[in-house]
Amino acid sequence: MRILLIEDDPSLGSSLQSWLQMDGYAVDWLQRGDQAATALATHAYQCVLLDRGLPGLDGDAVLQALRGAGGAQARLPVIVITARDTLADRVQGPDLGADDYLVKPFDLEELSARVRAALRRGAAQHAPALRHGAVALDPAAKRVTLDGEPVTLTAREFAVLQALMRHPTHILSRAQLEEALYGWGEEVESNAIEVHVYNLRRKLGSRFIVTVRNQGYGLAPA
Repeated sequence: MRILLIEDDPSLGSSLQSWLQMDGYAVDWLQRGDQAATALATHAYQCVLLDRGLPGLDGDAVLQALRGAGGAQARLPVIVITARDTLADRVQGPDLGADDYLVKPFDLEELSARVRAALRRGAAQHAPALRHGAVALDPAAKRVTLDGEPVTLTAREFAVLQALMRHPTHILSRAQLEEALYGWGEEVESNAIEVHVYNLRRKLGSRFIVTVRNQGYGLAPA
């Protein structure tokens, strides 16, 4: 799951990015509102965390442009994070198209819960359940089963599996899988993808994921 964080406060932005990365999300962090359009046009996000008071283009204008864009961007879950806590502000946020409104300062555990809820709503509306052979993946519930029995995966194992199951006939390179897992500038261990694939094979069957030499990984024919 990839999140776009737009927050101009360096300390808060860094803290939120680190916290969400520990939750297993890939997080791209911007500090200006006028950078949002480029990021949204070049990456697929599942959620946006948006401050209202931004340089370049304020958060309200970013949200209005997003909702007016049509297509997937218009349906993208947006959580507004702001210090504006008057009743008028709380009403205006949803009126502009925000899915949730979180007033600073807030607890990071609450932020995680709000993000999970937004992702569930978005996935339930737009991401169909995936199946390949005996393995089923439900993006909304973040649930995986093997022959109907639940399988426990880490957040990043889930992200690798979802990327592969969304393209069951394709070979995905290491770079493509890293793109699904990590945010801009986030350090990636050299063998991270190999470790996640090893764990998925251990949990789902050694032949479920195939390695294509010098190309990447794919799913074995169902």
